[in-house]
Amino acid sequence: MSDSVFERFVKDSPISVMARATAERALNPEKIDSWFVMNAQAQYTKDLLFSSVFGLMSDVVTCSYPSVHAAYQHSEDEIGVSVTSVYNKLNGIEIDTSSGLVRYAAGELTPVIKELGGVQAPWLPGYRVRLLDGNWIEAGEHRIWELRELAAGALPGKSLAVYDPVLRIPVDVFPCEDGHAQERSLLGDVLETVEKNDVWVADRNFCTCGFITEIANSGAFFIIRQHAGLAYESLGKERFIGLTETGKVFEAPIAVTDASGKKHIIRRIHVYLTTETRDGDKEIFIISNLPRNAAGATKIAEIYRKRWKIETSFQELEKRFCSEINTSGYPPAALFGFCVALISYMILAVIKASLCAVHGVEKIEEEVSFFYIADEISGVYRGMIIAIPDEEWKVFRHYTQSEFTKLLLRLSENVKLSAFRKHPRGPKKKPEKRKKDPKIPHVSTAKLIAMRKK
Repeated sequence: MSDSVFERFVKDSPISVMARATAERALNPEKIDSWFVMNAQAQYTKDLLFSSVFGLMSDVVTCSYPSVHAAYQHSEDEIGVSVTSVYNKLNGIEIDTSSGLVRYAAGELTPVIKELGGVQAPWLPGYRVRLLDGNWIEAGEHRIWELRELAAGALPGKSLAVYDPVLRIPVDVFPCEDGHAQERSLLGDVLETVEKNDVWVADRNFCTCGFITEIANSGAFFIIRQHAGLAYESLGKERFIGLTETGKVFEAPIAVTDASGKKHIIRRIHVYLTTETRDGDKEIFIISNLPRNAAGATKIAEIYRKRWKIETSFQELEKRFCSEINTSGYPPAALFGFCVALISYMILAVIKASLCAVHGVEKIEEEVSFFYIADEISGVYRGMIIAIPDEEWKVFRHYTQSEFTKLLLRLSENVKLSAFRKHPRGPKKKPEKRKKDPKIPHVSTAKLIAMRKK
């Protein structure tokens, strides 16, 4: 590797070097193609390697190129097939392949995060907490023949994503090609992954009698906001438990009955909020089957509240990464793009773990914006790949775990945190109602400013 060129990137954009090195070590073409051959059911790699398609989609997701076609044009000679073949491959990717790739990437990157010491303190010692959340892929462009005469937005799919709050990465995903399908229709697939002593945390849309009782029957636990439609039997009056940052907490026992007629006694936590939710709710109800010696009512309320922090940070990152490519009209391609975005998020989690190890968790959490880190990677990545060819990155494939973590830590020391500083905004103010005069549809900005100055 050209030491002088590499060292310039190490000095000026160590974040981008960390991202590329992590991808090369854990998700290089040899590993990706080998995994695909072992796991694909119908597709095969004859003329177009799966790693080539993954690379193209990664370039689009990280905003290095604005579209798959633009990324293809840059690598046309290396790919060796027509752009039509590329689109056919994308449009035929099995959704099980996409979800399996997310699980594979999580398995590859989890040891790196742990080696860096990037895991958070357990939310509930002795239990494996899982956060479940749904995602709709935004409406795509009307490029498919069947959509060209329709005015309605075409939804190419949806998915349920599972997050590990200790590792701070998505670890599983359950995609669905039907954009109008109920999220609850995917819960059967989620239940197959539930393990004993899991704690599943989810919003009220996942609060069904079948889902919560099957979790309980698996020896696992749940913390789920109660849906108004949940049928239950009250077993006692509420009693005051205590105060949290968000309000007063009460608890009462209730019972729900599963399909076999078995009655489950669970806890119903009632939180009177000091501040309304964004939906205008002044109180919320949370149900849980956790034993009291594992978590009190205030602890359960706090765990449920913390899930919003994870969601918010991930949604902000989605805005910087192109996780919903509206030109990918076919559901398999759109869902594959979303899964590649989840993998990109994992790579950022590795970078975050390394920065925390060097600069301290509190400093990184409170002062560093990962919007700007993602922007740095998008802006520098394309030029860096030109300056340092793919062949010269292969050295990272052979690094041991210890050697690789030391490299990441050394690069983290070179990061100028001031370049990625957060700029938190103050509380939102209600905007003034705009005036509309049909006789004056346009105004001169310069004149209005001049009048203000006078």
